[in-house]
Amino acid sequence: MANVKELDPGASPLHYFGAELRRLRDEAGLTLAQLGSVLYCTGSLIGQIETAAKTPTLDFVQRVDVALGADGALLRLWDLVKRSRLPYKQRRVAEFEESANQILTYQPQVVHGLLQTKAYAREVLCALSHDDLDAKMAGRLERQRILERAAPPLLWVVLGEAVLHHEVGGQETMRTQLLRLLQYRHVGQVNIQVLPFRLGVHAGLNGAFTLFSYEDQPNVAYAESYEGVEATVDPQEFRARSLRYDHLRAAALSPADSAELIARVMEERYERGSRSAEWPMA
Repeated sequence: MANVKELDPGASPLHYFGAELRRLRDEAGLTLAQLGSVLYCTGSLIGQIETAAKTPTLDFVQRVDVALGADGALLRLWDLVKRSRLPYKQRRVAEFEESANQILTYQPQVVHGLLQTKAYAREVLCALSHDDLDAKMAGRLERQRILERAAPPLLWVVLGEAVLHHEVGGQETMRTQLLRLLQYRHVGQVNIQVLPFRLGVHAGLNGAFTLFSYEDQPNVAYAESYEGVEATVDPQEFRARSLRYDHLRAAALSPADSAELIARVMEERYERGSRSAEWPMA
């Protein structure tokens, strides 16, 4: 007999939705594959939704509500799910990146994880603890493999100018990190812009955030804080963050001008023998 994963309906609204979906499917006497054939999707997809590993689309919810005779119950639960924080397993950034077709991110403090060199990533990951550092490093570098695909996602990164000057791991680490950013100048699927110091007040003062867009599941607005991770599939929140991101892209230097600034900072601050080595720290 197949091992059926236990569900915890109280873990989150998405878990509760999955538990109700399984309950209704069991009451209808349908296997995952049988329900999938009715909905023209795979049983695996339904299983992922039941276990809160994947967020359903509105179209899926509408069709499965009818197919299981839920009389609108699943649709009412969907209204709760889309306004809630997603559960931890679904919030893991690697999972968001894995299936996204577009990733838009604003990073005012550090280089985004998908663009970090190994040395830079190590310094960032061990800032507070060296526990499980090798595993963390392996996970960080594995995430970057999505950019090596034949059809990678579109990655658009807006960096605060402070990222270029914040010396993480010493001069050599920063020099190779900025060189890595410059290597993406002619990669069509990766765009890097810098938000200059001179701009002053701008739309990103509240901190870093990322927008993940998908073809077959709801878009996700994602942000990290000291308290943890916040991720939502609420369309209204996603639209609000998208507008904020549009303002940031419009205010930032163009990708070409950003590359020039990155190259200049790399030469002036991090090249061996540069005058910056003698400059006092602020």
